[in-house]
Amino acid sequence: MADYEDATTPSVPDRAELVGRAAALRDQLWEAADEADRQRRLPEKTIAALTGAGLMRLMTPRRLGGYQADARTVLEVAIEIGRGCCSSGWITGVVNAGNFVVSLFPEQAQNDVWKDNPDARTALVLGRPVTDIEPAADGVVVTGRWPYASGCLHAEWMGGLVLISDGPGKPLVHFALMPMEELTVEDSWHFAGMRGTGSNTVVADRVFVPRHRLLPYLPVLHGETDGVVDPGNPYRNSLTGVFSIGLIGSVIGGADAAFRYVREQASHRPVAGSTYANQAASPMFQVDLAEAAAKIETARLLGVSITDRIDHCAAASVNPDLVARARSRMESTHVTQLCREALDLLLTAYGSSAFAESNPLQRIWRDVNVGSRHAGFGMGIPQQVYGRALVGQNPRDISLLV
Repeated sequence: MADYEDATTPSVPDRAELVGRAAALRDQLWEAADEADRQRRLPEKTIAALTGAGLMRLMTPRRLGGYQADARTVLEVAIEIGRGCCSSGWITGVVNAGNFVVSLFPEQAQNDVWKDNPDARTALVLGRPVTDIEPAADGVVVTGRWPYASGCLHAEWMGGLVLISDGPGKPLVHFALMPMEELTVEDSWHFAGMRGTGSNTVVADRVFVPRHRLLPYLPVLHGETDGVVDPGNPYRNSLTGVFSIGLIGSVIGGADAAFRYVREQASHRPVAGSTYANQAASPMFQVDLAEAAAKIETARLLGVSITDRIDHCAAASVNPDLVARARSRMESTHVTQLCREALDLLLTAYGSSAFAESNPLQRIWRDVNVGSRHAGFGMGIPQQVYGRALVGQNPRDISLLV
């Protein structure tokens, strides 16, 4: 475990154990992936398996029954799960990121979530904040909608952004932590890929949020939370990095699953219109396979590099500077681009039957193409953010997600 582990904390599984648990579920997740795609949500048996393996409590505080694992562990777990089902890897990553944010709330809020259930899951949305807020005694009353809420179908809690006034001056964005039983879910997730994530719209209709379940957003985002949250939390400086880890892990896992499938099928698939005995005998197939393998391995190594920097800063209680933060966002984006490029090579090498509805490759292709275009990775913003930081200008003039 990481250097910050206290000898008095309960024994928790190490990285190898947790990654092994995820790998042991791969075949089960692979079998259930088609059902998740058709139903536009993860099957309950999948959620039960992931929860039973402890993979929904990776970032939950140890004092409340969680593992408080490092970022490298979250990445490697998400990769293994993504090898079985991209949507399952995505949900696991988002839920653990949501739990990470809850770990930054006051102790009373953490107890609300985990005191009676260490496996409690939190969906998280970092989109536009809701503005229909009414002040109330010891809290606020919230009315609004949060689209693209991955994990909302399987979470007990929801963390959404709201714009409220904490006194005189400009209103500030806060996380509002709300129980899902007080919210409704609008069935709005009709997408070509990552269908199993069920990333629907969550709706609040005059939901009361007590003050202890409101947390200022920017200090958390910027890693400036000393005195706001538990200073002993080793990952208090890493929201942007932690949030992307599970997402890129899912995409890497999906790309690797496609690579393994194409390679395994090569020895008995023909090369149409040629004299080659099979695809494995074709030099062009070999070239495409090699190119795809290199892209996927490069993506994995970049992901590991990102997590190792997060873990190093967390263990040293160092807040990464803006260049380091912008670099992580840029590299996360590059990870997803590499995986998308690898999928294109693999499906071309396999042939047009990869797009048959009965072929798992087309599902993975859809999942990776949608996942790699998440707002955090798209529109050229990560490149602009990193470039601005590299020339000594403030990248937050372009995006706060740094």
